[in-house]
Amino acid sequence: MRATDAQTIPQLVRAAARQFGQSIFLEEDTVHISFGEFEQRCTTAGRAMIASGVAPGDRVAVWAPNIHEWVIAALAAQCIGAVLVTLNTRYKGSEAAYILRASRARLLFSIGDFLGSNYPQMLSGEALPDLEETVVFRRGAGAHTPWDTLLQRAAQVDDAQLRERMENTGAGDTSDLLFTSGTTGAPKGVMCTHGQNLRAFSTFADIVGLQQGDRYLVINPFFHSYGYKAGILACLLRGVTLLPHLTFDARTVAERIAADKVSVLPGPPTLFQSLLALPDLADYDLSSLKRTTTGAAAIPVEMIHRMRAVLGFETVITAYGLTECCGLVTMCRADDEAETVATTSGRAIPGVEVRCVDTDNNEVSSGEPGEIVVRGFNVMSGYFENAQATAETIDAEGWLHTGDIGVLDEKGNLRITDRLKDMFITGGFNCYPAEIENTLAGHPGIAASAVIGIPDERLGEVAMAFIIPKRAGELNEEELIAWCRQHMANFKVPRRIAFVTEFPVNASGKVLKRELSKKVLQSTG
Repeated sequence: MRATDAQTIPQLVRAAARQFGQSIFLEEDTVHISFGEFEQRCTTAGRAMIASGVAPGDRVAVWAPNIHEWVIAALAAQCIGAVLVTLNTRYKGSEAAYILRASRARLLFSIGDFLGSNYPQMLSGEALPDLEETVVFRRGAGAHTPWDTLLQRAAQVDDAQLRERMENTGAGDTSDLLFTSGTTGAPKGVMCTHGQNLRAFSTFADIVGLQQGDRYLVINPFFHSYGYKAGILACLLRGVTLLPHLTFDARTVAERIAADKVSVLPGPPTLFQSLLALPDLADYDLSSLKRTTTGAAAIPVEMIHRMRAVLGFETVITAYGLTECCGLVTMCRADDEAETVATTSGRAIPGVEVRCVDTDNNEVSSGEPGEIVVRGFNVMSGYFENAQATAETIDAEGWLHTGDIGVLDEKGNLRITDRLKDMFITGGFNCYPAEIENTLAGHPGIAASAVIGIPDERLGEVAMAFIIPKRAGELNEEELIAWCRQHMANFKVPRRIAFVTEFPVNASGKVLKRELSKKVLQSTG
């Protein structure tokens, strides 16, 4: 079996080992792991998880940055029929605990100390009734199980037990549970299967033109569908070397491109804007760059031209996706004009239908705005243990309602124009105002809050909070932003705060956020 013929992740891991053998799959500093060795490491970790009591369908969570242990633990869990749950590395303890409770994860893999935080310690005091064990990569295990200690349990499980698990994992089985949020602010677990993930990202790899021998710098975090699926899975499918990257810094990335001969570099537009802004960019050898995908924000046509002319990319593609559709819905194609790449998210991938509909669910004419709905193999199985939310999102005809507003042109290219949901995107990260408002409700001095996204030159959009204080004059912007940094992931933290005595509301009492946005535009205009 070739890697591209795999229907499940255990099949993929084994097929990639057979097909690509001693070619390097993953490089992290001095750690070089071939495709063949990766299979061995996955099966060892898989046996250790079986010995630890992980059963098919159990949820296994990973809360760590882009390191090689993340990849081994995540895919090993999937190889034995468990379901991967990813946790955002910017989460505070309470945010991570919510996901662990909602998924009922039995096992957590985490890093010890990273960027001044000890992740397991952030969970101390949180009620986690289903979590049986925390395994810690590298330093800072404390009272928890070190990664090497877990791996020693592999000796308790023979190859026959492992093989049975791998062979009994089917294409229609759930492979991952990635959490997203809606306007209610309560994160929901999106269930996607082995087969649909591999089909989607085999298509992705074809359209981008990934080839064996490519060297792929993955800055997109592994906890996100793009880092995990368009990164890890795509590399396994095509025999590409995966180069994990921990945190973004434009100069460090330029240095890595030159030193590691990076040929594939996806990322949000802010990444490329930062690279192009380096005053000494010409001093770095970027000649290895060939392929990139971007999206998640509006892109100037001139930037696409500069990505080709200055950074040297042969292929620049924009795409649109959402967690509920495996992370991939539409893509531009390699021969599209720069204007098409910059102003649209391309056309539906094969096997997927995309429409724009009105409020009565009728398809609108080409060029007319409507809600984007998606139907095809990539649509999620549903929200985990949330039949009501699933029914509200996927209609009786199988169309998934995205909540995004878009326009389809006569060629089928999709342009995102607005969102039915309040969600906005900060530097490539989805921000949900209701989540931020829920956190702000925990501040003792806040009576009510309303959050919107406002334009930001570097990040696309950032949060702005309108606050009604319980007592006038007791809150100030600087102190409240500092409080937010302690209680929510950095990308969610409001960059601006306005103190008000009331919100504009409609007849039913709903806050009119469009009016708040107009006020901001008027004040800055």
